[in-house]
Amino acid sequence: MYTPIAGTALLAVAGLPLGAQALPATTDEAPALAQDTAPSVAPGNIATSSTTAAPATKSASTTLTPIVVTAERGAQPLADAIPQTTRFDQQDIADTTARDLPGLLQLAPGAQIVRNGGPGSSSSLFLRGASAQQSLVLIDGVRVDSVSLGSAQIEQIPLDQVDHVEVVNGNVSALYGSGAIGGVVQVFTKDGGDHPPRFNFSVGYGSYHTQSQQAGVNGALDRDGATTFSLSLARTKDDGFSSIDPALAPVNPNANGYLNESISASLRHTFNDRWDAGIRYFQSNGNNSFDDPFGAPTDLNNLYSRVQQASAFADGRVTDWWATHFVVATGNDRSTTALNGLYADHFNTDNNQYTWQNDFTFASQQKVKAGYEHLDQSLDSDEYGAPARHVDSGFIGYTGRFGRSQFQANVRRDQYSDFGGANSYYLGYGHDLNEHWKVTASWSNAFRAPTFNDLYFPGSGNPSIQPEHSHSIEAALQYASDALGVLRLTAFQTRYTNLIEYQQVTPGVYVAQNVGRAKVQGLEGSWSGHLGKTDVRASVTLQNPVDEDTNTDLNRRARRFASLSVNRDVAGWRVGGEWIVSGERDDTGNTLGGYGVVNLSARYNITKAWYVAAQIQNLFDKDYELAYTYNTPRRGAWLTLGWQQQ
Repeated sequence: MYTPIAGTALLAVAGLPLGAQALPATTDEAPALAQDTAPSVAPGNIATSSTTAAPATKSASTTLTPIVVTAERGAQPLADAIPQTTRFDQQDIADTTARDLPGLLQLAPGAQIVRNGGPGSSSSLFLRGASAQQSLVLIDGVRVDSVSLGSAQIEQIPLDQVDHVEVVNGNVSALYGSGAIGGVVQVFTKDGGDHPPRFNFSVGYGSYHTQSQQAGVNGALDRDGATTFSLSLARTKDDGFSSIDPALAPVNPNANGYLNESISASLRHTFNDRWDAGIRYFQSNGNNSFDDPFGAPTDLNNLYSRVQQASAFADGRVTDWWATHFVVATGNDRSTTALNGLYADHFNTDNNQYTWQNDFTFASQQKVKAGYEHLDQSLDSDEYGAPARHVDSGFIGYTGRFGRSQFQANVRRDQYSDFGGANSYYLGYGHDLNEHWKVTASWSNAFRAPTFNDLYFPGSGNPSIQPEHSHSIEAALQYASDALGVLRLTAFQTRYTNLIEYQQVTPGVYVAQNVGRAKVQGLEGSWSGHLGKTDVRASVTLQNPVDEDTNTDLNRRARRFASLSVNRDVAGWRVGGEWIVSGERDDTGNTLGGYGVVNLSARYNITKAWYVAAQIQNLFDKDYELAYTYNTPRRGAWLTLGWQQQ
């Protein structure tokens, strides 16, 4: 049920597929999903990914220059992205008090996180009011979602293995296919650097008897830096707390602890100035104790989870105007449940993905991207059987600029073996008012394919249901400068049709049907930059997420929520704080009160190599709920000692 991560580490080092995505050495157009290496035509000093320990400072000049690749399946400066795009770099990850992906995403505009307990417990991302099944999560460009549930186990992605994260808000199925209604979250794991091998490690201890260890090495295997690699191992264990309040449900009041072991590894070789290739690997194993409100008060429940991706890539420049990108990958989701130490059931998903993308630059600032993607999805479970799903997809996109006007157009066709096909489009326009101000607008649609549970689950599945659909319009005003960073205000509206809901057909029997309608309208504000020498990240969302069938708010969605993160270097220290606030929400007829949580962090570089860091979460010991009856962590403190070879 649970595979030790140490065995995986040995396999990875031995040379099994580790997966990677990177740019050819001299390309001026990045293939989709590549690491954020700078294309040669990109302006500014573009930072490349790195596996070094947490940076101590953040240069003010890096606000506009980072490259993002998710918004158009190719490299572009962050401020040029037409969709609302957020980038969390290594410094942001070092500054946050979060230890996993859900904690980091709380700082993204439009994003809400719901947890059923503490670290490692089931977590959901609501992006622009979309459900967890309507927002796509990729790891190095690879799908890792469960085909039975339709969402990824984001709680099993520790930040110890993450180099940076990109979040694109809104309909982008025209770029990535099913599930990209609320948007796309793409996680980039750690990569090697062009320097001699450098080792790093850290150990930590904190509240709930949390213990953490991390060790890694990265660098070049040869003098000229043609072959680079990285390897990172991490382990976290805590005793936790009772995930459900025993006063509200008949559950075991024992503490629900969590153990996570993870690895990421990469290997990349540059053959010449036109071709490179590599492999990349990520795996996270979790053992989470949880409460079952429908079981006996003495039950001990455990969920053994694994999220895994392995990929191999080749990038090349065929001609001066044609770049090509190949990826062969697998993304796996594993879930096994045990009751009182005995096996209960399992749901195992395999996603095998093959992508070929071609980028054509036919004139200055005029680019076309065209590609083919094949996806095989299968489920192994003792609860029910289901035929494998096969998806063939073709996509084409155009990006161009004429003077102050910027255009993006994407279309995609996904042909499914089980229900038929779906078409998606994205049309975006941007206009530079002057050097700093810009307006954008977009019109798009997206879809979500039915999950295997929707189609085949005994007693409730319906093989005849069709995909959910959405149509979205948005407009934005953006200010960007080296002095302040990127500020953006976006107005959006998304209409949902054909939503899959479970309708009662006979007493006590509910079957999946395409009957639901919903609408989400809102304003989304974001700021990523600095005020003087203080780094600032802020977001605020005002939205109206309505179920149009019942004229009630969508479940667990807040109408108002915001976040603020500030960090500053002071006399050898880096100190910071986070404020995460939300209005009330409805949870199946129960009102969840609003809340505001304050977190603090500090780091001191003892020497150039040694550092110590401290964190306090929930400083004011707020008692709040993200899901009805489920507890959240009270005030806690953590201390970390780390070393990075110089």
